[in-house]
Amino acid sequence: MALPPVLQSVVTWLRAGYPEGVPSTDYLPLFALLASQLTDAEVAQIAAELELSSDPDSALAIREAITAVTHHAPNDSDVARVRAHLAAGGWPLAKPGV
Repeated sequence: MALPPVLQSVVTWLRAGYPEGVPSTDYLPLFALLASQLTDAEVAQIAAELELSSDPDSALAIREAITAVTHHAPNDSDVARVRAHLAAGGWPLAKPGV
């Protein structure tokens, strides 16, 4: 099933911001940032889309990050690092230093 345009835009921004793929250390803060802006269902849709183009280890890491976000907050410094990385790439949902 195709993603709604706004969610496809998020996936496109993520792929542009992480052209080599999202490092496993960034999954948890990344999905925490997404969860602060989107519904749980929307975050799950984005994760599913990213899993489709990921290797099996990355897909597993994505699923584990989604589970972790629902159980505890990520490290603030990790969230700030990912937010700055995305903001530098022009991601409109991330504001550096916020």
